[in-house]
Amino acid sequence: MSKSLQAIRGMNDILPEQTPAWRYLESTLVSLLDGYGYKEIRLPIVEYTELFARGIGEGTDVVDKEMYTFLDRNEESLTLRPEGTAGCVRAVLEHGMTGGGQVQKLWYAGPMFRYEKPQKGRYRQFHQIGVEVFNLPGPDVDAELIVLTARLWQKLGLTDAVTLQLNSLGSSEARGAYREALVAYLQERFEHLDEDSQRRMSTNPLRILDSKIAETQALLVDAPRLHDYLDAESVAHFEGLKARLDAVGIRYEINQKLVRGLDYYSRTAFEWVTDKLGSQGTVCGGGRYDGLITQFGGKPTPGVGFAMGVERLVLLLETLGLLPEELNSPADLYLCAFGEAAELAGLGLAERLRDAIPGVRLLVNSGGGSFKSQFKKADKSGARFALILGEDELAARVVGCKSLRDDAQQETIGWDALPAHLAACLQA
Repeated sequence: MSKSLQAIRGMNDILPEQTPAWRYLESTLVSLLDGYGYKEIRLPIVEYTELFARGIGEGTDVVDKEMYTFLDRNEESLTLRPEGTAGCVRAVLEHGMTGGGQVQKLWYAGPMFRYEKPQKGRYRQFHQIGVEVFNLPGPDVDAELIVLTARLWQKLGLTDAVTLQLNSLGSSEARGAYREALVAYLQERFEHLDEDSQRRMSTNPLRILDSKIAETQALLVDAPRLHDYLDAESVAHFEGLKARLDAVGIRYEINQKLVRGLDYYSRTAFEWVTDKLGSQGTVCGGGRYDGLITQFGGKPTPGVGFAMGVERLVLLLETLGLLPEELNSPADLYLCAFGEAAELAGLGLAERLRDAIPGVRLLVNSGGGSFKSQFKKADKSGARFALILGEDELAARVVGCKSLRDDAQQETIGWDALPAHLAACLQA
């Protein structure tokens, strides 16, 4: 027998009972972004491989081990996007959106792809909502992004479940000096490093700071400290950021080992982390990347942004029981019609009710059936009220209205009075 068809490992279907939670999270964040003046940009899922090699950085785990890369029919190397920032930078450069110092505040959403071991909260196709800001160099916009995310946690009820970790990576020159000092320190302890850290010594040694291996972390206790190498401008920028967060009462932890996984970060780096999801603790992360547009051939342009994982945030909301109960209510009304004439009239009646009661969730019975079978389907739908339209009701221009969630007596309502009656019942 042939193998049954199924989704690729780590690439999951989002089923109808799951999508309301996704829509709730996405609509909450999109409404918030609109309120802060951010505009949506929609980006391709596939880009030239060179974009990520130049932007994310050779030697990073993402580029070296995790990208889905293939040759197209023109023998050009293409890659399914592993993150959103590089593509957004490419777009604003290609369309001249940052020329003349134009400020851009953008957001995007969609699937990303990384070949890594699937586990709870980590998938090969995952979804992100990202925000990018261009041509604002000061700590004020860094603070705005963090304040915006803090407001999102407040709206979702997650404030007590997440912690802000903050760091400054300094300028590229300062980071280079620190890299030399860190490599010299670790070279003397090379044989005691884990295998991944040994490999990163020649490619991306700052990532060793973020190692999850306890023995490696023990070696780092006496390592040089990043903030001892910061340049004066980066120190001032970081102090300005902290002052703004203090001014609005956002608590944070300084984590000098927070370097993020991508090469393009400079100065501000931050993560919102949780201890409610086991090892998958980061739910949102970002920072400043002032040199990235220059790497792509553009003029020096400040940039800063963040991305958050939709799967992890939905999982966190589910774990903590913070999803609104009404998300799982599929219908308000279920219209049962008996006989062809009633079915035809019912279609028009349903449309008039949808016009008169904005947002009403109304299901119309399909497939006919007896009174008993239609009522059974109405009850199974979860609707609050069944509307009954048969030959007698049609002749009298009335509708039977029966509550499906209590023992209240069935009522008979005239067609003209029906919209106002139902609107009042649904608000009760």
